[in-house]
Amino acid sequence: MTKAELVAKIAEMAGVSKKQADRCLKALIEAITDALEKGERIALPGFGIFQVKERAARKGRNPRTGEEITIPARKVVVFKPAKQLKERIK
Repeated sequence: MTKAELVAKIAEMAGVSKKQADRCLKALIEAITDALEKGERIALPGFGIFQVKERAARKGRNPRTGEEITIPARKVVVFKPAKQLKERIK
């Protein structure tokens, strides 16, 4: 599903214009991004949890040369789906 299709679906389901739905979607994405940037956890009951986790440094291999390299530690965004979402997808 593309962003345009998602906006159209939101507009249809909420009974609002596509322009309003687009603004709401952009506001939601911005709010989630800002919270994750601050290291906060976002819990959406029935949907899931977004959070930032620290990934430790690890050893890896350069696929071209086979040389062992160190992959630096970094932060990653993870999503854990809620039980209700998992059950609906089954």
